[in-house]
Amino acid sequence: MPTPAPDSGRSDHERPDLDGLTTPLAWSDEEGAIAGCNAAFSRWLGVSARRLIGWPLAGLDGGDSGLADAMTRLDAADAPLRLRRSRLRYGDGEECFADLWLSRRDDGGWLLEAHPVDEFPGEDPALLLPTALSASLKGLAHELRNPLAGLKGAAQLLARRLEAEPANGDSRELVAMIGSEVERLTGLVDRLLTPAPPRPHAPLNIHAVLERVLRLAESDAGWAVRLVRDYDPSLPEFAGDADRLMQAVWNLVRNAIQASATHVTLRTRAEHAVRIADAVHPLALRLEIIDDGRGVPEELTDRLFLPLVSGRAEGSGLGLALAQQVAREHRGSLAYRSRPGHTVFTLLLPLHIEEEDT
Repeated sequence: MPTPAPDSGRSDHERPDLDGLTTPLAWSDEEGAIAGCNAAFSRWLGVSARRLIGWPLAGLDGGDSGLADAMTRLDAADAPLRLRRSRLRYGDGEECFADLWLSRRDDGGWLLEAHPVDEFPGEDPALLLPTALSASLKGLAHELRNPLAGLKGAAQLLARRLEAEPANGDSRELVAMIGSEVERLTGLVDRLLTPAPPRPHAPLNIHAVLERVLRLAESDAGWAVRLVRDYDPSLPEFAGDADRLMQAVWNLVRNAIQASATHVTLRTRAEHAVRIADAVHPLALRLEIIDDGRGVPEELTDRLFLPLVSGRAEGSGLGLALAQQVAREHRGSLAYRSRPGHTVFTLLLPLHIEEEDT
Protein backbone atom coordinates (compact mmCIF):
# COMPACT_ATOMS: atom_id res chain seq x y z
CA MET A 1 0.00 0.00 0.00
CA PRO A 2 1.54 3.37 -0.95
CA THR A 3 2.45 5.75 1.84
CA PRO A 4 1.06 9.29 1.54
CA ALA A 5 3.66 11.98 1.08
CA PRO A 6 3.66 14.66 3.78
CA ASP A 7 1.83 17.84 3.00
CA SER A 8 4.49 20.39 2.11
CA GLY A 9 2.32 23.49 2.30
CA ARG A 10 1.13 23.33 -1.29
CA SER A 11 -0.85 26.36 -2.35
CA ASP A 12 -2.72 24.89 -5.32
CA HIS A 13 -4.87 22.23 -3.65
CA GLU A 14 -7.88 24.54 -3.89
CA ARG A 15 -8.97 25.54 -7.38
CA PRO A 16 -12.51 27.02 -7.27
CA ASP A 17 -12.38 27.57 -11.05
CA LEU A 18 -12.23 23.80 -11.59
CA ASP A 19 -14.85 22.75 -9.04
CA GLY A 20 -17.69 23.61 -11.41
CA LEU A 21 -16.42 21.06 -13.95
CA THR A 22 -17.86 17.55 -14.06
CA THR A 23 -14.72 16.16 -15.68
CA PRO A 24 -12.69 14.62 -12.81
CA LEU A 25 -9.29 16.33 -12.53
CA ALA A 26 -6.39 15.75 -10.13
CA TRP A 27 -2.92 17.28 -10.11
CA SER A 28 0.33 16.47 -8.36
CA ASP A 29 3.57 18.17 -7.40
CA GLU A 30 6.90 17.34 -9.04
CA GLU A 31 7.42 14.42 -6.61
CA GLY A 32 4.18 12.85 -7.80
CA ALA A 33 2.17 13.50 -4.62
CA ILE A 34 -1.40 14.69 -5.17
CA ALA A 35 -1.53 18.44 -4.60
CA GLY A 36 -5.24 18.86 -5.29
CA CYS A 37 -8.31 17.71 -7.17
CA ASN A 38 -11.68 19.11 -8.14
CA ALA A 39 -14.94 18.07 -6.53
CA ALA A 40 -15.85 15.80 -9.47
CA PHE A 41 -12.68 13.74 -8.95
CA SER A 42 -13.25 13.19 -5.22
CA ARG A 43 -16.93 12.31 -5.76
CA TRP A 44 -16.10 9.89 -8.56
CA LEU A 45 -13.37 8.16 -6.57
CA GLY A 46 -15.48 8.14 -3.41
CA VAL A 47 -12.98 9.86 -1.12
CA SER A 48 -12.71 13.39 0.22
CA ALA A 49 -10.29 15.79 -1.41
CA ARG A 50 -8.60 16.37 1.96
CA ARG A 51 -7.68 12.67 2.26
CA LEU A 52 -6.25 12.64 -1.26
CA ILE A 53 -3.82 15.50 -0.59
CA GLY A 54 -0.34 14.03 -0.33
CA TRP A 55 -1.30 10.59 -1.66
CA PRO A 56 0.96 9.37 -4.54
CA LEU A 57 -0.79 9.91 -7.85
CA ALA A 58 0.64 6.61 -9.12
CA GLY A 59 -0.80 4.95 -5.99
CA LEU A 60 -4.30 5.40 -7.42
CA ASP A 61 -3.57 2.76 -10.07
CA GLY A 62 -5.96 -0.05 -9.28
CA GLY A 63 -4.39 -2.64 -11.54
CA ASP A 64 -2.19 -2.71 -14.60
CA SER A 65 -3.12 0.70 -16.03
CA GLY A 66 0.54 1.73 -16.30
CA LEU A 67 0.04 5.08 -14.60
CA ALA A 68 3.41 5.01 -12.78
CA ASP A 69 5.26 4.07 -15.96
CA ALA A 70 3.49 6.81 -17.93
CA MET A 71 4.54 9.39 -15.32
CA THR A 72 8.21 8.42 -15.68
CA ARG A 73 8.06 8.58 -19.48
CA LEU A 74 6.23 11.89 -19.83
CA ASP A 75 8.25 15.07 -20.31
CA ALA A 76 6.94 18.63 -20.20
CA ALA A 77 7.23 19.03 -23.97
CA ASP A 78 5.36 15.80 -24.72
CA ALA A 79 1.74 15.61 -25.81
CA PRO A 80 -0.65 14.17 -23.19
CA LEU A 81 -0.68 10.39 -22.91
CA ARG A 82 -3.92 8.45 -23.12
CA LEU A 83 -4.42 5.40 -20.90
CA ARG A 84 -7.49 3.51 -22.08
CA ARG A 85 -9.86 1.57 -19.79
CA SER A 86 -7.81 2.31 -16.69
CA ARG A 87 -8.73 1.24 -13.16
CA LEU A 88 -8.29 3.69 -10.31
CA ARG A 89 -9.01 3.37 -6.61
CA TYR A 90 -8.00 4.90 -3.31
CA GLY A 91 -6.71 2.39 -0.75
CA ASP A 92 -9.15 -0.51 -0.44
CA GLY A 93 -12.01 1.41 -2.00
CA GLU A 94 -14.04 0.37 -5.01
CA GLU A 95 -12.44 0.41 -8.43
CA CYS A 96 -13.44 3.15 -10.85
CA PHE A 97 -12.96 2.84 -14.60
CA ALA A 98 -11.96 5.68 -16.91
CA ASP A 99 -10.05 6.72 -19.99
CA LEU A 100 -7.20 8.81 -18.58
CA TRP A 101 -5.26 11.71 -20.06
CA LEU A 102 -1.95 12.40 -18.34
CA SER A 103 0.00 15.59 -19.02
CA ARG A 104 2.95 17.39 -17.45
CA ARG A 105 2.42 20.72 -15.69
CA ASP A 106 4.68 23.73 -16.11
CA ASP A 107 5.84 23.41 -12.49
CA GLY A 108 7.05 19.85 -13.04
CA GLY A 109 3.99 18.10 -11.63
CA TRP A 110 1.36 16.06 -13.45
CA LEU A 111 -2.28 16.64 -14.41
CA LEU A 112 -4.64 13.66 -14.57
CA GLU A 113 -7.93 14.02 -16.46
CA ALA A 114 -10.42 11.16 -16.14
CA HIS A 115 -13.33 10.41 -18.47
CA PRO A 116 -15.36 7.79 -16.56
CA VAL A 117 -16.60 4.77 -18.47
CA ASP A 118 -18.44 1.58 -17.64
CA GLU A 119 -16.41 -1.47 -16.67
CA PHE A 120 -17.62 -3.24 -19.80
CA PRO A 121 -16.34 -2.43 -23.31
CA GLY A 122 -18.68 -0.57 -25.61
CA GLU A 123 -19.60 2.31 -23.34
CA ASP A 124 -19.10 5.57 -25.19
CA PRO A 125 -17.66 8.37 -22.99
CA ALA A 126 -19.08 10.90 -25.44
CA LEU A 127 -22.58 9.96 -24.27
CA LEU A 128 -21.76 11.83 -21.06
CA LEU A 129 -21.10 15.01 -23.03
CA PRO A 130 -24.42 16.84 -22.57
CA THR A 131 -24.25 16.56 -18.77
CA ALA A 132 -20.57 17.46 -18.68
CA LEU A 133 -21.05 20.55 -20.79
CA SER A 134 -24.04 21.77 -18.79
CA ALA A 135 -22.27 21.43 -15.46
CA SER A 136 -19.03 22.89 -16.79
CA LEU A 137 -20.77 26.05 -17.92
CA LYS A 138 -23.14 26.45 -14.99
CA GLY A 139 -20.59 28.29 -12.87
CA LEU A 140 -19.92 30.77 -15.64
CA ALA A 141 -23.62 31.40 -16.15
CA HIS A 142 -23.98 33.06 -12.75
CA GLU A 143 -21.22 35.53 -13.61
CA LEU A 144 -22.64 36.33 -17.05
CA ARG A 145 -26.04 37.60 -15.97
CA ASN A 146 -24.96 41.01 -14.67
CA PRO A 147 -22.78 42.04 -17.66
CA LEU A 148 -25.49 40.85 -20.05
CA ALA A 149 -28.03 43.06 -18.30
CA GLY A 150 -25.62 45.99 -18.58
CA LEU A 151 -25.07 45.36 -22.29
CA LYS A 152 -28.81 45.18 -22.92
CA GLY A 153 -29.37 48.49 -21.16
CA ALA A 154 -26.55 50.16 -23.09
CA ALA A 155 -27.89 48.88 -26.40
CA GLN A 156 -31.38 50.17 -25.63
CA LEU A 157 -29.98 53.58 -24.72
CA LEU A 158 -27.96 53.76 -27.95
CA ALA A 159 -31.01 52.72 -29.98
CA ARG A 160 -33.06 55.58 -28.54
CA ARG A 161 -30.30 58.08 -29.34
CA LEU A 162 -30.05 56.87 -32.93
CA GLU A 163 -33.79 56.87 -33.66
CA ALA A 164 -33.78 60.57 -34.56
CA GLU A 165 -30.69 60.32 -36.81
CA PRO A 166 -31.65 58.83 -40.22
CA ALA A 167 -28.05 59.00 -41.49
CA ASN A 168 -26.97 56.36 -38.99
CA GLY A 169 -28.57 53.33 -40.63
CA ASP A 170 -25.48 51.15 -40.24
CA SER A 171 -25.16 52.13 -36.59
CA ARG A 172 -28.77 51.21 -35.92
CA GLU A 173 -28.20 47.82 -37.55
CA LEU A 174 -25.18 47.18 -35.33
CA VAL A 175 -27.08 48.20 -32.20
CA ALA A 176 -29.94 45.89 -33.21
CA MET A 177 -27.44 43.05 -33.65
CA ILE A 178 -26.02 43.73 -30.17
CA GLY A 179 -29.51 43.58 -28.70
CA SER A 180 -30.32 40.37 -30.55
CA GLU A 181 -27.13 38.67 -29.40
CA VAL A 182 -27.65 39.76 -25.81
CA GLU A 183 -31.14 38.22 -25.89
CA ARG A 184 -29.72 34.98 -27.34
CA LEU A 185 -26.98 34.79 -24.70
CA THR A 186 -29.44 35.59 -21.92
CA GLY A 187 -31.61 32.71 -23.08
CA LEU A 188 -28.58 30.41 -23.08
CA VAL A 189 -27.66 31.46 -19.54
CA ASP A 190 -31.24 30.88 -18.36
CA ARG A 191 -31.24 27.37 -19.85
CA LEU A 192 -27.97 26.56 -18.12
CA LEU A 193 -29.18 27.76 -14.73
CA THR A 194 -32.70 26.32 -15.01
CA PRO A 195 -32.66 23.02 -16.92
CA ALA A 196 -35.73 22.60 -19.05
CA PRO A 197 -36.82 20.22 -21.82
CA PRO A 198 -35.32 21.10 -25.21
CA ARG A 199 -37.35 23.57 -27.21
CA PRO A 200 -39.38 21.98 -30.02
CA HIS A 201 -37.75 22.36 -33.42
CA ALA A 202 -39.32 24.82 -35.82
CA PRO A 203 -38.93 25.38 -39.58
CA LEU A 204 -35.80 27.37 -40.40
CA ASN A 205 -33.76 28.52 -43.37
CA ILE A 206 -30.13 27.50 -42.90
CA HIS A 207 -28.90 30.43 -44.97
CA ALA A 208 -30.63 32.91 -42.65
CA VAL A 209 -28.74 31.26 -39.79
CA LEU A 210 -25.45 31.52 -41.69
CA GLU A 211 -26.03 35.19 -42.49
CA ARG A 212 -26.33 35.93 -38.78
CA VAL A 213 -23.04 34.11 -38.21
CA LEU A 214 -21.31 36.01 -41.00
CA ARG A 215 -22.52 39.33 -39.62
CA LEU A 216 -20.89 38.46 -36.32
CA ALA A 217 -17.73 37.35 -38.09
CA GLU A 218 -17.52 40.59 -40.04
CA SER A 219 -17.76 42.55 -36.81
CA ASP A 220 -15.20 40.32 -35.10
CA ALA A 221 -12.57 40.00 -37.83
CA GLY A 222 -13.10 43.17 -39.86
CA TRP A 223 -11.07 43.28 -43.07
CA ALA A 224 -8.53 40.74 -41.82
CA VAL A 225 -10.58 37.78 -43.07
CA ARG A 226 -12.39 37.33 -46.36
CA LEU A 227 -15.74 35.62 -45.78
CA VAL A 228 -17.09 33.69 -48.78
CA ARG A 229 -20.67 32.50 -49.31
CA ASP A 230 -21.12 29.37 -51.43
CA TYR A 231 -24.79 28.53 -50.97
CA ASP A 232 -27.11 26.06 -52.65
CA PRO A 233 -30.33 28.09 -53.06
CA SER A 234 -32.41 24.95 -53.69
CA LEU A 235 -32.10 23.74 -50.10
CA PRO A 236 -35.51 23.44 -48.40
CA GLU A 237 -36.38 24.60 -44.93
CA PHE A 238 -36.08 21.97 -42.23
CA ALA A 239 -37.01 21.61 -38.57
CA GLY A 240 -34.34 22.68 -36.10
CA ASP A 241 -33.25 25.12 -33.43
CA ALA A 242 -31.92 28.21 -35.18
CA ASP A 243 -30.21 29.63 -32.09
CA ARG A 244 -28.40 26.39 -31.31
CA LEU A 245 -27.27 25.94 -34.91
CA MET A 246 -26.06 29.52 -35.03
CA GLN A 247 -24.09 28.95 -31.85
CA ALA A 248 -22.47 25.81 -33.29
CA VAL A 249 -21.54 27.39 -36.63
CA TRP A 250 -20.27 30.57 -34.95
CA ASN A 251 -17.95 28.45 -32.80
CA LEU A 252 -16.54 26.81 -35.94
CA VAL A 253 -16.11 30.10 -37.80
CA ARG A 254 -14.53 31.80 -34.80
CA ASN A 255 -12.09 28.89 -34.42
CA ALA A 256 -11.05 29.44 -38.03
CA ILE A 257 -10.50 33.15 -37.43
CA GLN A 258 -8.44 32.40 -34.32
CA ALA A 259 -6.37 29.90 -36.34
CA SER A 260 -5.09 32.85 -38.42
CA ALA A 261 -7.29 32.12 -41.44
CA THR A 262 -7.41 34.77 -44.16
CA HIS A 263 -10.27 33.09 -46.08
CA VAL A 264 -13.31 31.37 -44.57
CA THR A 265 -15.92 29.79 -46.82
CA LEU A 266 -19.40 28.64 -45.81
CA ARG A 267 -20.64 26.09 -48.34
CA THR A 268 -24.05 24.39 -48.36
CA ARG A 269 -25.08 21.45 -50.52
CA ALA A 270 -27.90 18.92 -50.65
CA GLU A 271 -26.91 15.26 -50.58
CA HIS A 272 -29.03 12.19 -51.25
CA ALA A 273 -28.95 8.79 -49.53
CA VAL A 274 -26.58 9.89 -46.78
CA ARG A 275 -25.60 7.59 -43.92
CA ILE A 276 -25.32 9.35 -40.55
CA ALA A 277 -24.39 7.00 -37.72
CA ASP A 278 -26.59 3.91 -38.20
CA ALA A 279 -29.32 5.53 -40.30
CA VAL A 280 -29.57 6.30 -44.02
CA HIS A 281 -31.43 9.52 -44.81
CA PRO A 282 -32.98 10.24 -48.21
CA LEU A 283 -31.87 13.87 -48.11
CA ALA A 284 -29.34 15.72 -45.97
CA LEU A 285 -27.71 19.11 -45.69
CA ARG A 286 -23.94 19.22 -45.99
CA LEU A 287 -22.57 22.40 -44.43
CA GLU A 288 -18.83 22.92 -44.76
CA ILE A 289 -16.76 25.56 -43.00
CA ILE A 290 -13.50 25.80 -44.94
CA ASP A 291 -10.50 27.89 -43.89
CA ASP A 292 -6.85 28.38 -44.80
CA GLY A 293 -5.58 28.68 -41.22
CA ARG A 294 -2.82 26.75 -39.52
CA GLY A 295 -4.91 23.60 -39.05
CA VAL A 296 -5.60 21.27 -36.14
CA PRO A 297 -2.51 20.37 -34.07
CA GLU A 298 -1.60 16.74 -34.64
CA GLU A 299 -1.50 15.98 -30.92
CA LEU A 300 -5.19 16.91 -30.59
CA THR A 301 -6.60 14.82 -33.44
CA ASP A 302 -7.80 11.94 -31.23
CA ARG A 303 -9.60 14.10 -28.67
CA LEU A 304 -10.51 17.32 -30.45
CA PHE A 305 -14.23 17.11 -29.57
CA LEU A 306 -13.73 16.34 -25.88
CA PRO A 307 -14.55 19.12 -23.37
CA LEU A 308 -11.63 21.20 -22.09
CA VAL A 309 -9.39 20.31 -25.06
CA SER A 310 -8.00 23.33 -26.88
CA GLY A 311 -5.09 24.11 -29.17
CA ARG A 312 -4.80 27.62 -27.72
CA ALA A 313 -3.48 28.49 -24.28
CA GLU A 314 -6.36 30.90 -23.74
CA GLY A 315 -8.99 28.58 -25.21
CA SER A 316 -11.80 27.08 -23.09
CA GLY A 317 -11.94 23.81 -25.00
CA LEU A 318 -15.75 23.90 -25.10
CA GLY A 319 -16.60 25.29 -28.55
CA LEU A 320 -16.11 22.12 -30.61
CA ALA A 321 -17.64 19.88 -27.97
CA LEU A 322 -20.71 22.11 -27.96
CA ALA A 323 -20.88 22.15 -31.78
CA GLN A 324 -20.82 18.34 -31.83
CA GLN A 325 -23.61 18.22 -29.24
CA VAL A 326 -25.76 20.56 -31.36
CA ALA A 327 -25.21 18.27 -34.36
CA ARG A 328 -26.42 15.30 -32.32
CA GLU A 329 -29.47 17.24 -31.15
CA HIS A 330 -30.42 17.49 -34.84
CA ARG A 331 -29.66 13.80 -35.54
CA GLY A 332 -26.61 14.88 -37.46
CA SER A 333 -22.84 14.55 -37.26
CA LEU A 334 -19.79 16.78 -37.17
CA ALA A 335 -16.44 15.72 -38.62
CA TYR A 336 -13.32 17.38 -39.94
CA ARG A 337 -10.21 16.96 -42.05
CA SER A 338 -7.23 19.23 -41.63
CA ARG A 339 -3.76 20.06 -42.78
CA PRO A 340 -1.90 23.36 -42.55
CA GLY A 341 -3.57 25.79 -44.92
CA HIS A 342 -6.73 23.75 -45.46
CA THR A 343 -9.22 22.73 -42.77
CA VAL A 344 -12.80 21.62 -43.39
CA PHE A 345 -15.40 21.03 -40.71
CA THR A 346 -18.42 19.21 -42.12
CA LEU A 347 -21.84 19.34 -40.49
CA LEU A 348 -24.32 16.77 -41.85
CA LEU A 349 -27.97 17.28 -40.94
CA PRO A 350 -30.86 15.13 -42.17
CA LEU A 351 -33.62 17.14 -43.83
CA HIS A 352 -37.34 16.57 -43.30
CA ILE A 353 -36.52 14.92 -39.96
CA GLU A 354 -40.05 15.55 -38.70
CA GLU A 355 -41.26 12.88 -41.13
CA GLU A 356 -38.99 10.27 -39.56
CA ASP A 357 -40.54 10.49 -36.10
CA THR A 358 -42.58 7.50 -35.02
